[in-house]
Amino acid sequence: MIALGADHGGFELKEAIKKHLDERKIEYIDCGTYSEESVDYAPIALKTCQKVTSGECEKAILCCGTGIGISMAANKVKGIRAACCSNYFGAKYTRLHNDANALCLGGRVIGIGLALELVDVFLDTEFEGGRHQRRIDQIAEIENM
Repeated sequence: MIALGADHGGFELKEAIKKHLDERKIEYIDCGTYSEESVDYAPIALKTCQKVTSGECEKAILCCGTGIGISMAANKVKGIRAACCSNYFGAKYTRLHNDANALCLGGRVIGIGLALELVDVFLDTEFEGGRHQRRIDQIAEIENM
């Protein structure tokens, strides 16, 4: 199960991602927003990320205008490792090496076609573990300070 969230700047992209996930038969929970009316991204990031930290969802996909603001908010949620990605390599390696559990995308900076490719590689790439687990553990230590 994937948790989806967006502010008004990422609404159109979130809607395209929903259709794509439907085509792939991947279940999701839409945590808002539900229109292009202006809304703050931080509460949506929290609501969406809590679906992951509670175990209800495996990963989150978050969208705002640039992907940056919503990723900053998401990374304040304990247990979330959110990555703002705009290219294939970053989306792949944030899963392989960083075990990211939230993908953040910018609806005003990348096109829908690229965004859907990033969603696919993010969802289809497994964490490598090994030496990378030590680094994930170090991130968790910082989070718990």
